[in-house]
Amino acid sequence: MRAIAVSEYGATPAPVNLPRPEPGPGEILVKMIAAGLNPMDWKVADGMLKDSVDASFPLILGQDGAGVVEAVGEDVTRLRHGEQVYGFFSMPDRGLGAFCEYALARDDGPVAKMPEGMIYTQAAAVPTASVAALAMVEEARVAAGQTVLVVGATGGVGQGVVQLAAREGAKVIATARADMAGTMRRLGADATVDHSGGDLNAQVLAVHNDGIDAVIDMVGDTSETEVIAQLLRPGGTYVSSVWSVNPDSMEAKGLRGINLDKEPSAELLDRLSDLIDAGDLQVRVEREVPLDDAPGALADNRAGGARGKTVIRV
Repeated sequence: MRAIAVSEYGATPAPVNLPRPEPGPGEILVKMIAAGLNPMDWKVADGMLKDSVDASFPLILGQDGAGVVEAVGEDVTRLRHGEQVYGFFSMPDRGLGAFCEYALARDDGPVAKMPEGMIYTQAAAVPTASVAALAMVEEARVAAGQTVLVVGATGGVGQGVVQLAAREGAKVIATARADMAGTMRRLGADATVDHSGGDLNAQVLAVHNDGIDAVIDMVGDTSETEVIAQLLRPGGTYVSSVWSVNPDSMEAKGLRGINLDKEPSAELLDRLSDLIDAGDLQVRVEREVPLDDAPGALADNRAGGARGKTVIRV
């Protein structure tokens, strides 16, 4: 089967031909139709798991995907042959991932039936970004009447955060360049500030000078986090998906500091399916590329500036 893999950590991702995996007990084999691209994918290629996972090479990249159950192993009870599914397909210890024609997943793992009416390319864009968005909004305890600053709002996670925070009744201020301001407002943001246009704190204060209840940040480093945290009211919360928060430093200022650490699950995917079916969460696919073009798409994602999700058509 065709796949995108690395021969070792630090190697350039490239198309390869590999044997099709076969499902063992409790596993399903999925014929992949589409795979979602995330920053995690090139970070894995760079070696972010080398100290925590004994990976097998060649290592197929990719976590998120959507497809059709092709075969099931013994003792599979939840998912059946022919069902449309989406979720997480990364098994680095076995060299397996989502950027391939056939992927494995555990029947009891973070894979679920696709939302009604959703096409494969949209479903593949959901898992990592939308699970993170839902978890961050919940960790921040976003509630009606609060004001929330979303930093990195134009990426896949950020767009989900904007929608989910607005759904809770919060006033949302989103960081976005001028050409994305309209999109942010359509997703539920009350105001936007341009993170490339100078002092971010000053811009936020110009549109809302009464303090922020929560900051949900997908991009800031530790020094930026400390500065942006100055906007928070006493008792406010700062949640980071890139682990830029120093919880002790935040606590010393009377704030809650949280680095996102949420494991994906079928239950979370089912909740996302319900939100999508109800029209409360939209997933914006910015770009679709064929499987063999995935290495270039990974390089583009590494360069930054995402305006939505990139999806690989398998």
